[in-house]
Amino acid sequence: MTLFDHQSQRELQSKAPLAARMRPSTFDEFVGQQHIIGPDTVLRRSIESDQLPSIILWGPPGTGKTTLANLIATATESHFERVSGVTSGVADLRRIAGEARERLGMHSRSTVLFIDEIHRFNKAQQDVILPFVEDGTLVLIGATTENPSFEVVSPLLSRTRVFALQSLTDEEVGRIIAQAVAEPHRGVGHLQPRLDEDATALLVNLANGDARAAPNALELATAATNPDEEGNR
Repeated sequence: MTLFDHQSQRELQSKAPLAARMRPSTFDEFVGQQHIIGPDTVLRRSIESDQLPSIILWGPPGTGKTTLANLIATATESHFERVSGVTSGVADLRRIAGEARERLGMHSRSTVLFIDEIHRFNKAQQDVILPFVEDGTLVLIGATTENPSFEVVSPLLSRTRVFALQSLTDEEVGRIIAQAVAEPHRGVGHLQPRLDEDATALLVNLANGDARAAPNALELATAATNPDEEGNR
């Protein structure tokens, strides 16, 4: 990466919504879903032993599916490819699989293929992935808000583990808000926001269990509030 690329990336990150800037970089920072990713769970042990199976992450929006996929790829030192079930096609999948096979053969490095909205793939697209999942060329992580039993073809579903994610609790959403308030660089700590219990409760209620909605609402509220004489908002 050149100096220009690095500066451009930092500029883009600084302009990203608060939820994106506060995205966890480790499992310890991740809030929620401890029933599937907490210490000593099946998935966590699989990741730590580098024996990751192909999986489907099924849950409502804002429950951490994309973040988990990124964390898993990082923890297993795998190459990460992300495609969309809406915009990606068969040619994209074949190209990624070909590159993954070469990467595995030449560098012994696995490839995690993250398919966002995998339920939007038709049968032909899902069938293309199947042999590469079956022979280990690709480790599939599919994300869906729909029941995979009805949206993922049976041969592919039988070769994956399905993990159901849950909406965040009020306490978990409150922790995310507190992290964003305290963080001076990625968060809004530099703006010195002061949240009382009522304001926090309102943000938690607005989020309705969505990990993205809470920090973005916090950012909007902070930006719309004029600072007092001491610079607090």
